[in-house]
Amino acid sequence: MAELEADSPVTNAASATAENVKAFIAGGFGGVCAVLVGHPFDLTKTRLQTAPSGTYTGAIDVVKKILARDGIFGVYRGIVPPLFGVTPIFAVSFWAYDASKKLILTLTDNEGTLSTSQLAAAGFLSAVPTTVVTAPVERAKVLLQACSTSFRQSSKVQGQGLSEQKYKGVAGVLRHMYNEGGLRSVFKGSGATLARDGPGSAAYFAAYEVTKKALTPAGSSPSDLNLGSIICAGGVAGVAMWALAIPPDVLKSRIQSAPKDTYSGILDCARKTIAQDGVAALWKGFGPAMARAFPANAATFLGVEASRKMLDKFM
Repeated sequence: MAELEADSPVTNAASATAENVKAFIAGGFGGVCAVLVGHPFDLTKTRLQTAPSGTYTGAIDVVKKILARDGIFGVYRGIVPPLFGVTPIFAVSFWAYDASKKLILTLTDNEGTLSTSQLAAAGFLSAVPTTVVTAPVERAKVLLQACSTSFRQSSKVQGQGLSEQKYKGVAGVLRHMYNEGGLRSVFKGSGATLARDGPGSAAYFAAYEVTKKALTPAGSSPSDLNLGSIICAGGVAGVAMWALAIPPDVLKSRIQSAPKDTYSGILDCARKTIAQDGVAALWKGFGPAMARAFPANAATFLGVEASRKMLDKFM
């Protein structure tokens, strides 16, 4: 049997499949790194966003009360859904980003080079399929993060130790979501998730690519950057994303943690949030989110790049 030529359709298809698989695996590994580094910050952000006004004086107060009630392991409350969910979320995100870049290259015939706006467009497109995974995972995470083990007070919001209902782990959360309203309940907040992740992912991937290019010495390739430069670029990407994403993230957290029929949609949530707590409420959790943005996303891209190089040796 004649050997396949290097540029034959079969060889090209196999190469494309291998690249997709590597992007998927590397993205999942990066997601695990992000959760391990960023979950305590994310927990603090979610508690600030979903707590009734006056519950906390700020991020430090949240951390103090978590440690007082639940100890050091309290800062990792709700980590199971994102740890298992983030792997496919980031895997799909990085796979979709690579696929979107290839699609844009095909449509524009840019000879392998994309402009910053085209990179941003690819980032935005990557959020569309990712939302299918992100929305239910983050809904479960929000409900678990808002839950306390120590004391209860009357409140409509599950969490902060303020609810009569308590969830017994991930299975209890998933059962509650489905029993509440079937798949519609499971995917509650999907519109707000896309409103957050579309622009956020556009800024995320574009900022990473632009920063890598800026840090690349003349005559070198961005793929050869050292670990310090990758960490810097990943951190900048995270900051760029969360600079845009906080208001829709607040609305997403409120929609996903609220009892059924509290809000009719993201605009209704925004109107009621502003009427009750003022415009400043849309920026609740900004401090923890930005504090998390750099280290968590530096870890993400470091994990992605390191695992991608390792995969290149075997695939």
